[in-house]
Amino acid sequence: MGKARPRKGRPVCGVVFLDKPKGMSSNHALQRVKRLYNAQKAGHTGALDPLATGLLPVCLGEATKFSQYLLDADKSYRVEATLGVRTTTSDAEGEEVERKAVNITEDDIREKLPEFTGKQQQSPSIYSALKHEGRPLYYYARRGIEVPQKVREITIHSIEFIQLNGDVLELQVGCSKGTYIPVSYTHLTYIRTLVDDLGQALGCGAHVSLLHRNGVADLNADSMLTVDQLEQLAEAGELDAQLHSVDCLLHALPEQKVSRAEARDLLHGQPADNSLDREVAVGDQCRMWCERLDGGKEFIGVGALRDDNRFWPKRVLALEFCEFSLDDLK
Repeated sequence: MGKARPRKGRPVCGVVFLDKPKGMSSNHALQRVKRLYNAQKAGHTGALDPLATGLLPVCLGEATKFSQYLLDADKSYRVEATLGVRTTTSDAEGEEVERKAVNITEDDIREKLPEFTGKQQQSPSIYSALKHEGRPLYYYARRGIEVPQKVREITIHSIEFIQLNGDVLELQVGCSKGTYIPVSYTHLTYIRTLVDDLGQALGCGAHVSLLHRNGVADLNADSMLTVDQLEQLAEAGELDAQLHSVDCLLHALPEQKVSRAEARDLLHGQPADNSLDREVAVGDQCRMWCERLDGGKEFIGVGALRDDNRFWPKRVLALEFCEFSLDDLK
């Protein structure tokens, strides 16, 4: 057998908090960051549509093993909705299908917002470009043909009124995916539907004209960097200093400290004892860490509790990305 071809790029490991620009796909943004870091591999924690801007955590190297932990995390958005116009996609990129006069006050909006918080049963707009039997829903709506509506449950944690400037409404929305939501049904998809539903409730219609993600779990959105800023840092040789540690993706998980010997076992696929001072259920996952020789905390990976009351490795870092060697762990 021939030797495996060496990976191209550097074995860099960490997370970049990218401020994705409007009009750029998440994959294009990801590839730009990957090239700047000359990273061997890269991934993100949940796509933003080209229309949307804001926080896109980009995982490099070993961090890609843990990216899925933020896929269904709570997220928050600054939403700009244009009142009086419905479109085929419920956003600014769609074709206009309905226009009405806007005679809405701030009090009218504040009165309606509580109706859209909590768990919601959502159906896409009848003017949506989503397909039914090969044709977009708006094809049937324009012809007065009724089609079965797919209902999905989503959760809106909060909707905060920001301002109403003419026909443009600004909101701050906190949400999570809820249950039985397919991967293709993104946050933007159901914020589009939320805005369309709100517009209908106000009697004037509405569509999303701008969407900016300003929160993912508890990541610090103030640390976001644009592609241009990353390019400047690359020229200055300061890119690696912008990397966040891998376990920033896992703050929702409780911590489990292990001994250095157990850390060695985890890295070799063996379990560690459960020493948490709180009750955990079989299947629960924890961030596993041990103390380094310098007193710092060394992230090992994620362990899952099994019936034997021990944490078995679910996903762990490759040893080369830990700051200690096997000799340190003896």
